[in-house]
Amino acid sequence: MSKSPVLEVEDLKTHFFTKAGVARAVDGVSFSLARGEVLGLVGESGSGKTVTGFSLMGLVDPPGRVVGGSIRLAGEELVGKSERDWRSLRGRKIAMIFQDPMMTLNPVLRVDTQMIEAIRAHEHVSEEAARERARAALARVGIPSPDERLVAYPHQFSGGMRQRVAIAIALLNEPEVIVADEPTTALDVTIQAQILYEVQKLCAETGLAMIWITHDLAVVGGLADRVAVMYAGRIVEEGPVGEVLDGPLHPYTRGLIGSVPSHNQRGRRLTQIPGMAPSLLALPPGCSFAARCPRADAACTQMPELVSASDRRGVRCHHPHRPDEPAYEGGSA
Repeated sequence: MSKSPVLEVEDLKTHFFTKAGVARAVDGVSFSLARGEVLGLVGESGSGKTVTGFSLMGLVDPPGRVVGGSIRLAGEELVGKSERDWRSLRGRKIAMIFQDPMMTLNPVLRVDTQMIEAIRAHEHVSEEAARERARAALARVGIPSPDERLVAYPHQFSGGMRQRVAIAIALLNEPEVIVADEPTTALDVTIQAQILYEVQKLCAETGLAMIWITHDLAVVGGLADRVAVMYAGRIVEEGPVGEVLDGPLHPYTRGLIGSVPSHNQRGRRLTQIPGMAPSLLALPPGCSFAARCPRADAACTQMPELVSASDRRGVRCHHPHRPDEPAYEGGSA
């Protein structure tokens, strides 16, 4: 499988222009994605990860807009595309799976109607050929009796099945990249595990590249190949998922891991990151995490660059941890 980048994002900036000021929701994000690769995009609520996903899809509406940077999909620049061009691209070259499957599904239309329309919006194929592709897509994501499910309405599906249908719709036109915005958050653990298995298998078998947006480090650890950690609109650490989770370099990443119950000894109080994330309307000068960071000093009044910590890892910090330091209180890296 080719590991050349299918998606290249460079210095992406998406700002929201409000009466209270300019919110820099995404403020200089860069990463690349290879074919068949799953990138976990992790951070607290408000870190900018979902806005990053919407920016990649051309779905940022006023008062927000992409104000700078580059998004190249298979070498084609997407920033500055017209809405007409975006409609041609969405679903065909890049698709999105939303947290709520009802953002994808129309509650008053049968599943077959919606899936056939999604195919024929991009290709001139017969209705019968489109129906067969829809049936195959349902089977691919593990939906039993796909012929019966095709003629059902969304309300006749469980939450897990609705999310599988949404994933099947995203796969219909065989896009090169899928952006998944916390699509399993509302599902129980068993159903979540089944869907993650299906997604991982699809990426491995078809070369589909995926960005999985989540706040759940356990999901990222079991699904992603690489992880990028976001804080206050910027990526603060990135690298292979096992290396980042076992030996985090940025104090924020270390705090996130320390707050996960499975990473702490039974009966030990969970580690908490003190304070709150800064307002995107008034980001402090220098490092945005400095006010919450035990390692901060005068150097942190200057914004650190995202620098290479090794040939496969990057960190945005003046005082990063060593990979061999304990990853959290009471444990070892």
